[in-house]
Amino acid sequence: MIGGRKSMKAYSLSRTFVMKLVLLCLLGPLIVGAQTAQSNGPTTDFAKIADALRAGPTFITKDATILDWPTTQGGEYRVLRKGTSEWTCLPAFPGYSHDEPGCFDVAFMQWIKQSLAGQEPHIDRVGIAYMYVGAWVPNKSGDAKTPKGEDFHVGPHIMIVSPHENQKELQSFSHDGSNGMPYVAHLPDGTDLYLVIPYHQSHEERTQ
Repeated sequence: MIGGRKSMKAYSLSRTFVMKLVLLCLLGPLIVGAQTAQSNGPTTDFAKIADALRAGPTFITKDATILDWPTTQGGEYRVLRKGTSEWTCLPAFPGYSHDEPGCFDVAFMQWIKQSLAGQEPHIDRVGIAYMYVGAWVPNKSGDAKTPKGEDFHVGPHIMIVSPHENQKELQSFSHDGSNGMPYVAHLPDGTDLYLVIPYHQSHEERTQ
């Protein structure tokens, strides 16, 4: 009888183990798939808000309105959190390979909306933006601290955009952001340049 109980117990344990193994095999691909989707940027409203709050200094983010990117070109920017200041913060752009949240003043945000909607941007004053998490650009300068084949991580920086008629003033700046110096860039499918001014390199240890 005792032997029979041991056999029954061993069979029960073996059966439980097999069931767990089968369940793991079935759910494994789903778990990996979910983790892969998460790696491309925040997906929930809570995560998007948290990501956007990383983009700038507290005196900007605490009162800023947080928006989500539109799902179609020229679409609406959904409000994730209503703010009380004129600043707007957004999480990482969906589907992009790097996490690059940003905070923008009124002029810079208008410039972004018009540019991404396929319109020629029209602003009447200088616009300012923060990107505390940084940005990633092609490693054109061959930075030794950047692994071969990977993009160069531009550290925390501010960005400045100016009215279209001032574009000539920006042409003289470097178009290579991988040497740590100020540079100019443009949005995908856009032509108007904006100035990027890094103030801390990503691989440097902070002293303050």
